[in-house]
Amino acid sequence: MYHVTVGATISEEETPLKHDERIFPRQHRERPHQAAVVAYSEGAFSGNISGSNDSYTCSFPSEQQPIIVVDRGTIELSAMDDTKKVLLKVGLDFLILCCVGFPILIFFLAGDPFKRGFFCDDESLMHPFHDSTVTNWMLYIIGIALPVVVFVITELCRARVKKSSETPPLKVWNRDIPYWVVQAYKSIGMFGFGAAVSQLLTDVGKYTIGRLRPHFFDVCRPRMPDGTTCADAINQGRYITDFMCTSEKSTARMLKEMRLSFPSGHSSFSMYTLIFCAIYLQARMNWRGSKLLKHFFQFLLILLAWYTCLSRISDYKHHWSDVLSGGVLGATVAIVVSNFCTDLFSISNKRALAGGLPQTRYELSPNHNHGNGN
Repeated sequence: MYHVTVGATISEEETPLKHDERIFPRQHRERPHQAAVVAYSEGAFSGNISGSNDSYTCSFPSEQQPIIVVDRGTIELSAMDDTKKVLLKVGLDFLILCCVGFPILIFFLAGDPFKRGFFCDDESLMHPFHDSTVTNWMLYIIGIALPVVVFVITELCRARVKKSSETPPLKVWNRDIPYWVVQAYKSIGMFGFGAAVSQLLTDVGKYTIGRLRPHFFDVCRPRMPDGTTCADAINQGRYITDFMCTSEKSTARMLKEMRLSFPSGHSSFSMYTLIFCAIYLQARMNWRGSKLLKHFFQFLLILLAWYTCLSRISDYKHHWSDVLSGGVLGATVAIVVSNFCTDLFSISNKRALAGGLPQTRYELSPNHNHGNGN
């Protein structure tokens, strides 16, 4: 047992032991009034430091026991405030998210879709107008609120189960931010970024293609400049691009939306959000009580996305190819973002790079097949 006094120094003439300062942060080596010097004997360092005020006591279990001189600045290093660093990161994330989301707002407010023409005998455009089964507010609840709730609950449960392995919390404005909040923020932030990317890609397709919806004739009731309509024989077999809509029940928003069929926005959004949530559960939900519970939740999420896609066809809002394209787009973005933009599978990847070392007793057993399927 040794008694250590803060601020003391050790010279090479006083002790034959070697001293090293490499284990301390650089700022403590550059500023003499906060320097901390360590003198230790040959062998591995192990020990504990305890005490109060300006005096600390060190105990070492090994026979070759070092002498340590510790400065107060090193002991209080863990109490540093992270407010500036956290605000900088959050601000940068918000700025990047705005850069992706701002064009979506521009498309919604002032976007002008491509003016595509039609044939009067095109039966795919003769379906009646139908209200959406999955409305916009339902889509936002299913696609945004539900995944966010899942992220928060999952991280909170993981924090309660693994209290011993939790890293030290961040300190913002002298308040401790638990590690599970940081993890939830990372998941929600990356989820929001991917949703914005998926929606922006969808809007680019909508306004570039300008495909007419299946209920085009019911919403528009087109009339040509010469006063004729599709009921006149002169317009049969003609590709018409110059026309005006005469339907009294249609609003300006409906007349704009009738040109935004490809790809399906509901399909791409629901597939992205719910598939991302299912992938998140695969990586983060590790409850050992029931192995089927996680997969049951994943099935429910995919079922909601699938039903949303099918409803767009039965409501005559989109052609089947629009729904297929939107669903593939959303699912692709979800897979790419979750696997290459997040750290959900970082632990599994590290284990794979380490050579696939066994992690459980079952994997150590001779009857276990090590990943070759034979």
